[in-house]
Amino acid sequence: MSEAARAQRAREPAVRPAGPVRIRHNGRMVSPAETPAGTAGSQTLDRGLRALEALADAERPMSISELADALGVHRSNAYRILRTLEEHRFVLRDDAGLIRLGPRLAALGRGAASTLHSAALPELTELANTVGMTAFVTVLDGTEVITLVSVEPRRSHATVAQRPGTRHPATAGAPGHAIEASLSPAERVAVFGEVPLSEGAEQCQIDGYALSHDEVIRGLTSIAVPLRLEGEPPAALAVVHIGVPDDLAELGLEMRRAAARIVRAAG
Repeated sequence: MSEAARAQRAREPAVRPAGPVRIRHNGRMVSPAETPAGTAGSQTLDRGLRALEALADAERPMSISELADALGVHRSNAYRILRTLEEHRFVLRDDAGLIRLGPRLAALGRGAASTLHSAALPELTELANTVGMTAFVTVLDGTEVITLVSVEPRRSHATVAQRPGTRHPATAGAPGHAIEASLSPAERVAVFGEVPLSEGAEQCQIDGYALSHDEVIRGLTSIAVPLRLEGEPPAALAVVHIGVPDDLAELGLEMRRAAARIVRAAG
């Protein structure tokens, strides 16, 4: 091999084999082989639900090949699932054939924790505009927290978008720590197992709010307070900010007052 060819090869990025396909099943990431086979009907439903989860987790519309890879199935199977979801308007395809979630899911989403959603929205709007930060509510979903509803301030130099449906492990981030701090011992064992209370949750019980910086997204700070409504999943009221806010104690107090108003509004 010539010196020029060796130099060219050195500049080219090494090609690494793709990692194993991982999909979400029962709140955790697994390989397709780890999912139960079940009956033909239940397997079809399982794949349809996992297709919606894959599209929700994707940061852009997916091709049919990408969806098939995410599900660990052949393109023809993925296409049959897609057609059924399309017929019910749960997914849409653009002119390029790329797939995204459809507006029909928004109607279903309003039914999830509907009491909490309705009671929280006015307070989130008020809080976001008062403190100039994106305010949102997260709920516990298995071992993860998922954003239920989010409001950005009307006027602010720089805000952070928090998309509804965003999820991350309950062990990371202020919302997860605030939710953990609100759980009973039995609830904690069911979610986290027989482990000590996390440092973040313990500090939340002392301060009245949870604080995290760089835990979920580098450069971002989240502050959260517990939010418990009877009949609804454990939740947290949170804000997200670039950098650490100046007066954390005052912000935490404002957030606890907003959480109390949400509880009262929910009746």
